[in-house]
Amino acid sequence: MTADSLDLGSYDTIIIGASIRYGKHHKDVYNFIEKNEKLLDSKSNAFFSVNVVARKPEKNQPDTNPYLVKFLKQISWKPKHLAVFAGMLDYQKYGVFDRQMIRFIMWMTKGPTDPNTVKEFTDWEAVDRFADSIKEM
Repeated sequence: MTADSLDLGSYDTIIIGASIRYGKHHKDVYNFIEKNEKLLDSKSNAFFSVNVVARKPEKNQPDTNPYLVKFLKQISWKPKHLAVFAGMLDYQKYGVFDRQMIRFIMWMTKGPTDPNTVKEFTDWEAVDRFADSIKEM
């Protein structure tokens, strides 16, 4: 099942989550939001972004995370609830090219570069708080 095959009108709440890859959310996320903006606005809604830059305390809030801030400037939809989570870094799950590129990005941003790194950066308490805010919508 794809997002386009969903009957969004039958849902009371719509939550969209998207990860960052090479500095951008996937183009399908932008297209989905543009196509469904009026319906999204008519429902309780939320958006969360997953990106490893959120591992840094000064970049782990919706208004301080550069990828989420940029994303929100590029869309006209204004989600009612926002969150950003750091996610996990597992070099072994990436292909050779991606592993090297991500290691380079981590080196530039003072993150872990050991190719054997498996590091969970997610603040699960923040995820729980976000989930609680969704339950209250």
